Amino acid sequence: MQRTTRLQEELAQRILILDGAMGTMIQSYQLDEGGYRGARFAHYHRDLKGNNDLLVLTQPDIVHAIHQAYLEAGADIIETNTFNANAISQADYEMAALSYEMNRTAAEIACAARDEFERQHGDASPRFVAGALGPTNKTASISPDLSNLGYRNVTFDELVDAYYTAARGLAEGGVDLLLVETIFDTLNAKAAIFAILKYFDDSGQRLPIMISGTITDASGRTLSGQTTEAFWNAVAHAQPLIVGLNCALGAREMRAHIEEVNRLAPTYVSAYPNAGLPNPFGEYDETPEITARILGEFAQSGLVNVVGGCCGTTPAHIRAVAEAVRGLPPRQIPDITPMCRLSGLEPLNISRQLNFVNIGERTNVTGSRKFARLIREGQYEEALSVARQQVESGAQMLDVNMDEGMLDAEKAMTTFLSLIASEPDIARVPIVIDSSKWSVIDAGLKCVQGKSVINSISLKEGEAEFVRQAKLARWYGAAVIVMAFDEEGQADTVARKFNICQRAYR
Repeated sequence: MQRTTRLQEELAQRILILDGAMGTMIQSYQLDEGGYRGARFAHYHRDLKGNNDLLVLTQPDIVHAIHQAYLEAGADIIETNTFNANAISQADYEMAALSYEMNRTAAEIACAARDEFERQHGDASPRFVAGALGPTNKTASISPDLSNLGYRNVTFDELVDAYYTAARGLAEGGVDLLLVETIFDTLNAKAAIFAILKYFDDSGQRLPIMISGTITDASGRTLSGQTTEAFWNAVAHAQPLIVGLNCALGAREMRAHIEEVNRLAPTYVSAYPNAGLPNPFGEYDETPEITARILGEFAQSGLVNVVGGCCGTTPAHIRAVAEAVRGLPPRQIPDITPMCRLSGLEPLNISRQLNFVNIGERTNVTGSRKFARLIREGQYEEALSVARQQVESGAQMLDVNMDEGMLDAEKAMTTFLSLIASEPDIARVPIVIDSSKWSVIDAGLKCVQGKSVINSISLKEGEAEFVRQAKLARWYGAAVIVMAFDEEGQADTVARKFNICQRAYR
């Protein structure tokens, strides 16, 4: 906790410097297949060249030297070499079983570099290690098969398991904060957050969380289609210490999106762009001076608390950035008006100005005979037209309910919500996941990347079950409708309604 307190103190006083690209630096060593294998994997049955995360096991001195170079350049926070050190990404090399070891070892290497730097520079400000959790090489919101848009090659549960193992390795290796970064699909990020919160609950340990999304182009959206504000609404439940953007864009192209984060987030804000946009050969040409000048302007405008670099950046870039922001005041955290903030691909903020929210109920098998028939007959494409018509007619949210005796409700909910995710004109609005069975709600929550609404939970089954469901709702990042039921049944008087609702709230 002492290091966490020091991190918070430093953030309040000055702009902190994050390190630059790990992959760019590894490439400069020009390792061949043997270099990646090392002695331990000399006879491994798969090619390993390009598996940068493996180097913490086979070339720890190189990884340590890169950390040292960034610390000497002025980095206050260094990231572990674990961008793809998760079981899902490592499956490509048939090394999924090494995920925990990779993450723990990477954390230990980075922490050793941190500690050595602090010993050598006794009067310098403290340095910190961020445990990097990359997006994996699969996406939970987009089908890899254009002929089957409801198909996914990874599940939410698989992502949670992979992130849990990685986060545990990083935490037990000694990192100072956990960084969920380069988020191109918010559902993947929500799985990472779920895993982190579960690990915190299981272990009793708490670390600060840093979250960094990736806006892919001038549209201002992630690869999976979310706007910056919709993204923030979907991850705010993690209560991150720092939130921001990285990768995909150079600093110049990132500025408008950082302004948006700055407007939205009652947290510290980070920006670590690429060294400009890639050239036709996929390389990055932006000089340290250009990157530093642009990020220096971010700081002069009061937009950031943490700056650094992503693809193509080097210790030279970080040194120049550190010099450009030295002495400039950090962004002041704004007071943000509390309100119910939901999202699909786009945000829905329920404010006093909005006043009225229209929920489309025709995607409910108990409320529409047509929809129920289409779902029973497996005509999901036609069922989507019902959802589309609701949104086109002004529904600001969609209530989806599959509670019908002839249906496998969990399968129907998963199938329909996965198909909705592939339809931007429908998926732009938040989803109300409606069922009398928690297992169906749970299945639905694993399919939506925005901040959805659970309809509903209650005290009907007692406090223990209520708390269990409420905790899971928080881990998923969903809002909840709480019904005025308790163990004795539905509230039937004003006094009972008040007492049950107060008890549930507390």
